[in-house]
Amino acid sequence: MTALQQALSKGEFAVTAEVAPPKGIDVTEMLEHVEHLRGRVHAVNVTDQQSSVMRLGSLATCVLLKQVGIEPVFQLTTRDRNRIALQSDLLSAYALGIENVLCLTGDYITLGDHPQAKPVFDLDSITLLSVARRLQDGYDLAGNKLEGSPRFHLGAVATPGYEPIDLQLLKLKKKVEAGAQFFQTQAVYDPAVFARFIDQVKDFKVPVIAGIILLKSAGMAAFLNKNIAGVNVPDPIITEMKGAKDKVTTSIEIAARIIRAIKDLCQGVHIMSLGWERHVPALLDALRL
Repeated sequence: MTALQQALSKGEFAVTAEVAPPKGIDVTEMLEHVEHLRGRVHAVNVTDQQSSVMRLGSLATCVLLKQVGIEPVFQLTTRDRNRIALQSDLLSAYALGIENVLCLTGDYITLGDHPQAKPVFDLDSITLLSVARRLQDGYDLAGNKLEGSPRFHLGAVATPGYEPIDLQLLKLKKKVEAGAQFFQTQAVYDPAVFARFIDQVKDFKVPVIAGIILLKSAGMAAFLNKNIAGVNVPDPIITEMKGAKDKVTTSIEIAARIIRAIKDLCQGVHIMSLGWERHVPALLDALRL
């Protein structure tokens, strides 16, 4: 059982963070960022070609984190691989000691730096979850028996602010039925919207880890509003960032305020610091986590 799985099963407030692999093979800076998270989080997500931008692979990066004693969450998207490659990567991950897996469909190719690439989307996040569970049962998707089966801690993504909410709830229900054991959410900025979401998913009885993106500027907030479906940074927060003399301090204060408001509603928090990993300890200190 992973540290993240243990925390959630014991009812502890789970804390996860996130790092992006480099665009190249020099992992020095990434590993320096991860050091700021050591001992402060239960696990660290490794993004998988986030925003369809080609980078060092998530699986290789997860192995590097394990080598330095950091528990990874292997993010796996269906965008770039067919069902053969996806199953192979899942088995490879477990063989290398990686059990936390976050199953995603992935961003569209046109958003990234290789818009001419061919998208695959042989499976989606729901069917990927079901494939992972089938591997755990000892069989591949074609019905062939495996020589030894993995045991994963399977996660999925939720978007509390997605509209229409009924469509989101239907999708989440399917994810739970397919094998999701926890949810990590897209960024939360409105506690009222998050509270409504939690009320509607409570019957799923799956731990929810609320996503928090540290804002670096008012411009970043506007970008999120325009480009990330289901994310809405309220105008007062944008105004607060505009007037901030110390944007780091203000960003931490905003994130801490949101987390305090939703802490009793969820089972953990997922901090997406986007290169600001060095500021995560200050945020956790403010929250006494």
